[in-house]
Amino acid sequence: MINNVVLVGRLTKDAELRYTPSQVAVATFTLAVNRNRKNENGEREADFINCVIWRQAAENLANWAKKGALIGITGRIQTRNYENQQGQRVYVTEVVAENFQM
Repeated sequence: MINNVVLVGRLTKDAELRYTPSQVAVATFTLAVNRNRKNENGEREADFINCVIWRQAAENLANWAKKGALIGITGRIQTRNYENQQGQRVYVTEVVAENFQM
């Protein structure tokens, strides 16, 4: 099976860097990716894609790429679910970035 994602977009805010209990770095961020076509007003709309990146690449992204930076990522789509504090099942779809370029 093939699960490859390539995105080029702008960071909507600085990446949020944190560490797991075993001290593995993980950063979450959102990319605004312009669509190819313009809307009826002649403006380009954007999709806002939630992403996560791990380990050294997470630290590098958090240190170097700031809000508004144009970056490219390669990775894969991943789905997961969890139970929130209200006891509801929450489903998440995100891109797990393997690397990035500025």
